[in-house]
Amino acid sequence: MTITHIDVEHVAKLARLELSTEEREQFTEQLNAILSYAEKLNELDTEHIAPTSHVLKLVNVMRDDVIRPSLTIEQVMRNAPEEEDDQFRVPAVLE
Repeated sequence: MTITHIDVEHVAKLARLELSTEEREQFTEQLNAILSYAEKLNELDTEHIAPTSHVLKLVNVMRDDVIRPSLTIEQVMRNAPEEEDDQFRVPAVLE
């Protein structure tokens, strides 16, 4: 598979980019180089290699949830510049 100037122009249009002729040629060459490298990888025998999602074994290091007491509504509303119905009142951002 090869990338043409038309392909590069199409992607640039989708990304709303204006490319000069030099940039279009440069990106065409670079993308074709990437594709040719990817084609070289297809030559490798990977039949006996297990698929991986990451090269390193990752383990979640999240802590267990612990229930702790929280502030009461009255304590929280003491910090509110304005409040209404136990909620912070803020200026409207939509018209």
